[in-house]
Amino acid sequence: MKQFLGENYVHHGEVVQLPLDFLKRLCLKVQSERPESRCEKEMDVSGYAMCLPNLTRLQTFPFLECRPIFCIEIKPKCGFIPSSAHITKEIKKKVCRFCMHQHLKVAKGKWKRISKYCPLDLFSGNKPRMHFALMNLLQESQNNLKVFKNGELIYGCRDDQEHFLDLNELAHHLKPFFFPASGLISGPQCPKTVVKELIHMLTSVLLNNSTDTARAANIMPIIPLSQGRNYCEASHFCPHLLNSKHATETTGLPTGCILYKTLQTQMLDMLDIEGLNPLYKRVEKYLAEFPEERSTLLLDGPYDETFFEKLKDLSLEDDGSVSYAVTKIQQYRVAMTAKDCSIMIALSPAVQEQCLDPWSVIRSSQSSFIHSVSILDLDLKPYENIPHQYKRDSKIVNHYLKSIKVQEDPVNLYKKSEDCTLLLHKV
Repeated sequence: MKQFLGENYVHHGEVVQLPLDFLKRLCLKVQSERPESRCEKEMDVSGYAMCLPNLTRLQTFPFLECRPIFCIEIKPKCGFIPSSAHITKEIKKKVCRFCMHQHLKVAKGKWKRISKYCPLDLFSGNKPRMHFALMNLLQESQNNLKVFKNGELIYGCRDDQEHFLDLNELAHHLKPFFFPASGLISGPQCPKTVVKELIHMLTSVLLNNSTDTARAANIMPIIPLSQGRNYCEASHFCPHLLNSKHATETTGLPTGCILYKTLQTQMLDMLDIEGLNPLYKRVEKYLAEFPEERSTLLLDGPYDETFFEKLKDLSLEDDGSVSYAVTKIQQYRVAMTAKDCSIMIALSPAVQEQCLDPWSVIRSSQSSFIHSVSILDLDLKPYENIPHQYKRDSKIVNHYLKSIKVQEDPVNLYKKSEDCTLLLHKV
């Protein structure tokens, strides 16, 4: 993933061996702290683990550990609308996967409310849309946004639907951070002002042009962003403008920023899961006849320079070969990894007398901050997971189509809102 996202953002870690007795005791100790949805999955007690840095800390300036550090984890999800000719349901070319999936998640009881966050707003490069997206992430973070203070989680999903996220409490933590002069800001507008400052800061970091150049730039851009659909019909951002020319205009993403690199990597998924599933079946049929060829096809690695070179083939002309199918599958696996990664943004107040690289300092209206950006959750998505992704895609789309059909039914017009007001008039 360093080839796509850049050397500075990706931490590959180090394999370490741990005593089995220690791992078993660790499993028992953390079991009560694990989210209920994860308890059915057993922890790996093979005896090996990955040693990775604590990404809630500044990675570029470890000497500043004594200063207060905030870290915001954002899981942006897929930032584009697919346009593959293999897509059978037109709705997929109008509404993004995240917005459709929200309906199914709420129906299943995973979340109580549909989030108004839309990844296409965040990836738009348009600051008002980005601010809107980040505000909705803060208000309904689900598991897509978390805030850490000195390495401790203070805001975000705790796998508890009843847990109320208090923006006032978050603003209380952030106020001395963004407004160090005591009494500079107060009153009922204080939390709103502090949260706005946080959103402005996050937008600046996400759009910041990095000095780190990923080698994958040699094969990018896959699809010029100007040619793709850059808004989602389900987005809550100024819905009355969505059909106007102004709504589709965007300032675009700077080519060196982390969002651009992430989006371009996501766009390696050029066929959509509907176009990929037949290719998966082609490979499976081949492996059934020649199982010894699995290692030659690099389905299980090693993910080295040879593997990366194969990913450069962006041709969509299917010659019916197993080689073509494997290349598209590997590109899809990399794209899916980028769709599910987390961006970790660590911030610490800058001290004027410190000599720092200009690109590492981000300024707000009142303060300056040193920042570091890292990307988490970059394990390559499993080859065997493709049939599951195909079934889930169909389930998400079908449920969404049923949901909007119910909403459009005149009988259900008065059922759209959960909140009802009963007005009593004098007689």
